[in-house]
Amino acid sequence: MSRLAKTLIGAAMGAGILAASSVGASAAIVCQGHVCWHTHEAYDYPHEAGIVVHEDNWRWGPREKFTFREHEGRGYWRGEKWVEW
Repeated sequence: MSRLAKTLIGAAMGAGILAASSVGASAAIVCQGHVCWHTHEAYDYPHEAGIVVHEDNWRWGPREKFTFREHEGRGYWRGEKWVEW
């Protein structure tokens, strides 16, 4: 087998492994009002919480203003308080 063939096979295998490892990763930006945070789990938020889930690459518009508050665990921001469920 030529050196070029070995290189191409190695590159294809590496790309396949990289693609397979990224399939399981999920991330999102979650907002309640104008407060947002990142999440790595797909939660079913309570309807009354008023939660909007965006893709991880979401950006707000030029006339919008949001605040990011990070928090670990399952829950959501309601005003200044983190509500767990």
